Amino acid sequence: MMLLSLLVGVLSGLAAVFLLRVIGLLHRCFEPVAQSSSDFPSAWFFVLPGLGMLISLLLVRFLIKDDIGHGVTMVLHSISRNESRIKPHNMFSSIATSAVTIGFGGSVGAEAPIVYTGAAIGSNIGRCFGLSFRNITILLGCGAAGAVSGIFKAPLAGVLFTLEILLFNISMSSMMPLLLSTVSACVVSCLLQGSSPEFACNIAPFDFANIPFYIILGVVSGFGSLYFLRTTLFLEDKLSKFRNVWLKWGVCALGLGLMLVVMPPLFGEGYDTVLSLLDGRDSEAMGNSPLRSLLSGKWGIPLFFALVFFLKVFAMTLTNAGGGVGGTFGPTLVVGAIAGFVLSRIINNLGLPHPLPEQNFVLVGMAALMAGVMQAPMTAIFLIAEITGGYALLIPLIIASTVSYGVTRVWERYSIYTKRLAQSGDLLTHDNDQSALALLNTADLIRDKYPRVRLDMTLRQVLEEVASSTAQVLAVVDSDNRFQGLVDVGSIRPLMFKESEYDTLKVFNLMEQPPAFIYLDDSPETVMRKFDKTGAWRLPVVTRDYTYLGFISNSRLLMAYRKELRQLTQD
Repeated sequence: MMLLSLLVGVLSGLAAVFLLRVIGLLHRCFEPVAQSSSDFPSAWFFVLPGLGMLISLLLVRFLIKDDIGHGVTMVLHSISRNESRIKPHNMFSSIATSAVTIGFGGSVGAEAPIVYTGAAIGSNIGRCFGLSFRNITILLGCGAAGAVSGIFKAPLAGVLFTLEILLFNISMSSMMPLLLSTVSACVVSCLLQGSSPEFACNIAPFDFANIPFYIILGVVSGFGSLYFLRTTLFLEDKLSKFRNVWLKWGVCALGLGLMLVVMPPLFGEGYDTVLSLLDGRDSEAMGNSPLRSLLSGKWGIPLFFALVFFLKVFAMTLTNAGGGVGGTFGPTLVVGAIAGFVLSRIINNLGLPHPLPEQNFVLVGMAALMAGVMQAPMTAIFLIAEITGGYALLIPLIIASTVSYGVTRVWERYSIYTKRLAQSGDLLTHDNDQSALALLNTADLIRDKYPRVRLDMTLRQVLEEVASSTAQVLAVVDSDNRFQGLVDVGSIRPLMFKESEYDTLKVFNLMEQPPAFIYLDDSPETVMRKFDKTGAWRLPVVTRDYTYLGFISNSRLLMAYRKELRQLTQD
């Protein structure tokens, strides 16, 4: 596992670097044609993103032929419903489609696709070596952690992202592979991309007098997180009603193009806008917007970026709905930075004796919104600390992120990644009980030691089977091995002394129906609920066409559950 986690980390780091290089290459290719010498954006701002979405749509529809959107959510679903198995094509398909989408100007992030890619790398390496569900899941987490670490050069944030968002509570022994994968991915990224922090800037010293304003930023970010999350899901529901994919692409490309022409900061991921705000180049960050002349004054600039804040979620959702592939991770950081800038600029415009350090609020805003939208405060705190090159902002990061997370949780229990899974019943929580159940595999709990009898067999034949077995029940099947019922040895015990009945009574006179069936594709949690509801000691396991597979006993389920729970809670 140590060697495999190291391999997964290296490959995930290489994948992250490759994606960043391709996106950067496409941006450099289109930069000359996208630039405009006039006060109005180039027409390419209107054309390029829609073209990128179309190429991505064609790749997904005719080459990949699979749903690869919502990368982090898909990883969570694979853990919950697919035994942590991710298809091999996900090791490259998300990179290809997201590179085209973002490189052409789609308003989404590269983080979720690279997380999906890293998770796929870990999952498929685990499968190649024939590992168990538990170890495949750990390698999946290693790939995701390595991807985050590689794209941000933030190893600690990669581990926390995996623990807070992807994986349930795991034992300390499982931390070693995660740490190895994130460090190896970070080293690869630093060697190929340089070791300088992604958002290095001159951070002003922390002033305790600014704590009330960081609390205000946390509250604003909490409500902003609710807006971001719920607006995204609302727009996705509305756009999903389009049955014609080409019509939906046209509508989304047109809407996105119009928004980019009016608001150039919405073009691409938006990290260039964040860097401009950190350097105090807010006027430059506005681009060649037609609103620039109207909103360039003292109050006009924060108003302009407030509009960008509210429109970014529309641009992001249109990009994904129109066929593009990208995530919400990057847009969340961008709108958080904008929220911090707008709040600090408004407060500074009010003429306080000691102006607020706007670059500090930009960075803290990124963490605060991420903590609310993703409901991962620890990841948010340490990610921003790592990508800025130090921990000088640790106290305000903790304050704003905690407040934002708390405000969001009052009205929204789930994150943007888990909301859909919760609605469909596929969500794994971070509780030990749920985690232990999730690590179980229904197929591994089945025992096929029970004799099989046919409907037309006599009591004499049944007793012969009972005599040669220690099983307490017999499975009644037909000629196609489909389950018909069961014979309880305790129920036929009084008949054992009535030899006159041996050849007259048939199995169909003796059998009974179980109180419930366990289907092979039932989750362990569902199996547990069926035992709780029926009070049965054992239940038959069948496929959806009732092909008999064996029985699962309550004791076997509880023993396996206790074993997993001990491993989760060990020091």
